[in-house]
Amino acid sequence: MNKLVKTKELFDCSIPHLTSLFDECEYPWHILPKIKELAKKLTEEGLPGYTLYAEGILIGENVKISKNATIEPPAVIGHGTQLRPGAYIRGNVIIGSNCVIGNSTELKNCILLDGVQAPHYNYIGDSILGNRAHTGAGVICSNLKSDRSDVVIHGEADHHTDLRKVGAFLGDGSDIGCNSVLNPGTVVGKNTAVYPLTSLRGVYPADCIVKSTDNIIKKI
Repeated sequence: MNKLVKTKELFDCSIPHLTSLFDECEYPWHILPKIKELAKKLTEEGLPGYTLYAEGILIGENVKISKNATIEPPAVIGHGTQLRPGAYIRGNVIIGSNCVIGNSTELKNCILLDGVQAPHYNYIGDSILGNRAHTGAGVICSNLKSDRSDVVIHGEADHHTDLRKVGAFLGDGSDIGCNSVLNPGTVVGKNTAVYPLTSLRGVYPADCIVKSTDNIIKKI
């Protein structure tokens, strides 16, 4: 089971204002320092079909924003996305279409592709979630090591990110069970499902079921 970590191995990005960023960055952690600049550029220049909701906040068509949601700029929110009560967008966030950001979910310096669901009590910082990725209630993408040192991605080789804050990279179609913790620099391959209450660290292959960190089986 290959532990794939390259951007093109994790994500099929078809969002026009993101494709060039995903194409030029070989590894997903290379994207993280560029999110703020891109989000700011998009909100200043605008996008076809998008509306300036407030200064530095660009929203697509049929976006539903609860009156109890908080959005800090810069932020781009795609068509048909829902921000439910208590959602907290902390800035430097680009969200695709038809996503769900739910109660007490906090996003910071991250990209969510189309169809992502983070519906209940999630923290997603310095992370990228692929198309249709789902985080169960209470899932945390931890983005800072206790010793504050730079994050290293531990896969088939060690990848030094040279970044102090790195959360998780969830491939297209991945599904993370309730109350799991993704430690800094966790990578989950496409279509892999993770059991609830799992503490993840390192790189997990595509098309698998992670029952525990030492019990990973291939989907049939």
